[in-house]
Amino acid sequence: MSPARTRVKICGLTNAADAETAIALGADALGFNLFPGSKRYLELAGAGDWIAALPPLVTRVAVLVNVPLAEAVRIAEHPAFHSVQFHGDEDPAYCAEFARTGRSFIKALRLSGPGVLASAADYSTRSILLDAAPATAGGSQEYGGTGTLIDLALAARLARAHPQLRILLAGGLRPENVAAAVATVGPYAVDVASGVETASDPRRKDSGRLRAFMAAASGVTG
Repeated sequence: MSPARTRVKICGLTNAADAETAIALGADALGFNLFPGSKRYLELAGAGDWIAALPPLVTRVAVLVNVPLAEAVRIAEHPAFHSVQFHGDEDPAYCAEFARTGRSFIKALRLSGPGVLASAADYSTRSILLDAAPATAGGSQEYGGTGTLIDLALAARLARAHPQLRILLAGGLRPENVAAAVATVGPYAVDVASGVETASDPRRKDSGRLRAFMAAASGVTG
């Protein structure tokens, strides 16, 4: 069953002003990228204090890529965060070990083909984020934030196959297409980074696009 209101996670935030704007506009969750390979990378030592001081009643998520388990647990215990998101190649065994800590987490899966449908429930969490799997030059892998639109038909198949999961839909969502994406997939939440950024700087959000995205996403009911 689709939720009565589609929740919204704004990801790739790099500064307090943009985070506070997202909260004021009604975001349900905020994502902070701790992966050094990202254009939106934040160093926890410098950003932890202002993240922890953000207004309450919004979920703050640390986005991690292929970190050692002990580091993931340390970050999950940091007061800046309520949850972590594993956005790399973490396998079911890794996720099962982390789940034993009792900490909340999201597992991101690149929707590269129908094979993902069979494994989506194997990661010891109900919270599964579906992202696009763009073709990359030279075999390199990008971990989210590419702006490539996800295969919505395949995402809808996965959501129907696993009604017990909370599906977070990501991958190329923008104010212009998010309503149609929600209508097609019926996700628990949508996740956006590049689709609400300024044209000149991926580390800054455009307040107008944030407002438009929130209105379009939250205006769709299941």
